[in-house]
Order: sequence, then structure tokens, then C-alpha cells
Amino acid sequence: MELIQSFSVDHTRIVPGIFTSRVDCLGDYKVTTYDIRLKRPNREPVIDVAAMHSLEHLIATYLRNDPDWKDEVIYWGPMGCLTGFYLILKGSRAPREIYGLILSAFKSVNDACTVPGTTPENCGYYRMHNLEMAKWYAGEFASYLEANSENGDIYEYPKSKRLVTDDGQNFYDS
Repeated sequence: MELIQSFSVDHTRIVPGIFTSRVDCLGDYKVTTYDIRLKRPNREPVIDVAAMHSLEHLIATYLRNDPDWKDEVIYWGPMGCLTGFYLILKGSRAPREIYGLILSAFKSVNDACTVPGTTPENCGYYRMHNLEMAKWYAGEFASYLEANSENGDIYEYPKSKRLVTDDGQNFYDS
């Protein structure tokens, strides 16, 4: 079986940021999946499950109500590893082009008084939310994005380093 693209990213070197995970062509248009990474995999504690659930609700609501972006949003949801989220948008934009949207979405969490959609009728596990921790994680990530907005590492997956022989040939192990 072929390894899927997200499993071929070097998770020992990725930093928090906004990355293009994949671009798919669906008929006449493109759809882009973005990796919105809040935590360094395998090096930092993952996001608390209840806070992750709250962030999912809060940011999905924000994205689907943003007047400039709501018609572009296909999906917002958590990664199984609890280190970030996937955002799927219509079209194909560079991660830097959605920086403002992501920053605004995470900053908006601080203004929330409640988590939307947290009734038994609206949510599969409505009791598992933590607004205060969601605010903490969102604030941490927004501050990180602001401090690193000019750092190219937060927009591009780390490249695998290859050994190069004296005569300039790339060395690949088996």
C-alpha cells in the first residue's frame, strides 16, 4: 500500500505553522488541504482533547461566517494526533495567503463567551468542551504566528536532507 502524503512529512522537524498538505484537482477546480500545526509533534504535549473540541467548534464557526472566506471553506477539523487541524479550502493559495485568516480565527477565540453548538442536539459529545483552555491554546498559537510571521519555516514543510557525495551525487539509502 502506498504511504499517504501526510505520513511522509518529517514529523521530527516540523514546527508550528501553516502548511500546504496537498492540492487536489476535482473536475475543473482545485481543493487545498492545509496543515494548521499548533504543536511540535513528538516533542510537545498534545492539545487537550476538550480544548481541541472547543477550538474545532469555535474556529469552524468563525471560518464559516467570515464574509470574505465562508464560500471557500470546505472543512475544518482536528488531526488525530491532536497537534493541529486540517483546513480544506476551494482553490490553491500559498500558506502565506491564508495567514491573516488563520491569525484572525485564532484571535477570535479570546472573545468567545460560549462554545457554539454544544447542546445534545448539536454535538456528538457536548459535555467534552473546555473554553478556557481553548482560549489559552488559541492565544499561544496567535502569539507564535505573530512573532514568526516572517519566518519561512512556518509556511513550508521541512525538507529531508540527503547526503551528497564528493562528486555532487545525491546519496539515497535503501
